[in-house]
Amino acid sequence: MISTDTSGAIDFIDKSELQKNTGNAERALKMVQSGTGLGSEWLGWRRIMKEPNDAEIDDISSLAAEIRNDADVFIVCGIGGSYLGAKAVIDSLKPIIDDEGPKIVYAGHHMSGKYLKELLNYLEKPKADGENKSVYLNVISKSGSTLETALSFRVLRSWINETYGKEAARRIIATTGPEGGILNKLVESEGYKKFVIPDDIGGRYSVLTPVGLLPISVAGIDIQTLYYGAVHQFEKLEEDNGELLEYAAIRYMLQYSSTALDIIGTFEPELSGITMWIQQLLGESEGKDGKGIFPATATYSTDLHSIGQMIQQGKRNAMETLLSVEKPIANFIVPEIKDDVDELNYLAGKSFHEINKSAQKGTTEAHIEGGVPLIRIKIESLNAQQIGELIYFYELFTAVYVYMLGVNPFNQPGVENYKKAMYRILGKS
Repeated sequence: MISTDTSGAIDFIDKSELQKNTGNAERALKMVQSGTGLGSEWLGWRRIMKEPNDAEIDDISSLAAEIRNDADVFIVCGIGGSYLGAKAVIDSLKPIIDDEGPKIVYAGHHMSGKYLKELLNYLEKPKADGENKSVYLNVISKSGSTLETALSFRVLRSWINETYGKEAARRIIATTGPEGGILNKLVESEGYKKFVIPDDIGGRYSVLTPVGLLPISVAGIDIQTLYYGAVHQFEKLEEDNGELLEYAAIRYMLQYSSTALDIIGTFEPELSGITMWIQQLLGESEGKDGKGIFPATATYSTDLHSIGQMIQQGKRNAMETLLSVEKPIANFIVPEIKDDVDELNYLAGKSFHEINKSAQKGTTEAHIEGGVPLIRIKIESLNAQQIGELIYFYELFTAVYVYMLGVNPFNQPGVENYKKAMYRILGKS
């Protein structure tokens, strides 16, 4: 179950204006539900909650099982929403040290030649038993022409063709638009297995399509449970949406105060990828027409030793959104040691979860007292169902909040500006 706690932010707003702005959030929600807002042609992330494609989920799961059985390495080649959602879910649910199934690696999310060269060296290095690695590649791009992804795919596709010859085509899976674009030409000419990115779903909302579901399933995570967790949250929020609306209203009011930064943080390192996914979801959606709160990320307690001082006593222009897990992820207990040379026996018998929670509580109190509005998003347990619930919660929240700002939540015109300048400098006609 996903719940919100706004008590740490309520004293930083004009409470007399909260009801009015909650009403504005409700009107924004109705725009989402009725499809009458800007960019309504991009509401497919809601359509797939109403109309789950069980056959596609089964197809993805079946192929993923085959790949898990055969592959040593599975490469996810994409950028932005084409990899962040999958990586977020995999990082949150897959064990840190896991010898089962293929190693998931990422490419196409930057233009580092050093990274690609080292990746190829890793792919070519035989396993401990002397056998060559079995490698599969999933290239993800609606157009197929995004430069970072296209460059990496050119290099990796060439390597796979040279390494596997006639069986190369079965090792490459393309996730792309229904028709048109460069990848579809390769699908037709080379015979790659293809999954479709729906035309009505943008990249940052695509994690519950084949874009995210195939890599997540290859990682060994139950995508049906993940998906139907999102469906459950969709159904719940159609009626019981008071907490989401209040959250949107408070963030909207803070946006029009002195708040310029939203530090999206967590005390659970497993959720650091989720904070990065939320960063993209919010950043690309709200940052238009001179509006929006800049989404930063932090993983505590690590980052308390780097930016904690700035949060506590720096310029008062930041809020925090803290993702927390209520039930223990692992019940690991601090042992008692007879000599107590490290003077930690006062913690003996306590779980690391309990200690981490105490650190979270103390940090929360200190930051609020220091003038930082703080909103907690609480996840009951860290599992596939509740990560699915969290994904849909933030998709809907983002659409509602950005409609309140009066801008289109689903486009990213500023991204096109840098691409035009980059291609001109590179000499592309």
